Amino acid sequence: MQASTDGKTFHVYLSYDGEARPYTTKRILQGLKKRGFDLFVASIVLVSVLIWLIPLLALLIKLTSPGPAIFVQSRTGRNGKVFPCLKFRTMAYEQNAQFKQATRDDMRITRIGRFLRRTNLDEMPQFLNVLAGHMSIVGPRPHPIPLDAKHWHTMPGYKERYSVRPGITGLAQARGARGETSELYKMKVRVRYDHLYINRQSTRLDAKICWWTVKAAINGNKNAW
Repeated sequence: MQASTDGKTFHVYLSYDGEARPYTTKRILQGLKKRGFDLFVASIVLVSVLIWLIPLLALLIKLTSPGPAIFVQSRTGRNGKVFPCLKFRTMAYEQNAQFKQATRDDMRITRIGRFLRRTNLDEMPQFLNVLAGHMSIVGPRPHPIPLDAKHWHTMPGYKERYSVRPGITGLAQARGARGETSELYKMKVRVRYDHLYINRQSTRLDAKICWWTVKAAINGNKNAW
């Protein structure tokens, strides 16, 4: 697979050879319920929040730092298919910048960008990804292509987290497993949470994770920078 990220071509051989999950009647119904939940929530957010939030935050971002307000990055989706993931730009704009994970006190992060990241508001444009079918409201978080390339063939269970649609939020993020994965164990913890979610996913669990995410956003995510 060849994908473009941050203006540069990054060659990754991420052949998706994970074990296929059988299409049972229960799984089909579960998928329909989940997609219905996604469309219902995303539609409400679009007409009640995004319709005014996107223009407002886009204006603030443009007034405080040069560059586009929306950041589009290639990320891995279900079954290893790449899609354009939308975010509000939170870093100083640099054309053709190389991928590098955000760190604590990262000088690239703008003043408004730090606020957006701590409150999860930078992810709000991804509700449009949900409506387009790229993502779910809840699921394993999609990682940038270079980060996937680092773990795809070496970490057990890593590529299997893409057997479902990635989410705007997930069990791992709601439980604090977010931010920089500078140490290998941090990524392993995320993968374990992702597998736990995939095995136990339900509309009730999705609703709980959404609530936990909102609470974390209000209180400020200590691992978001």
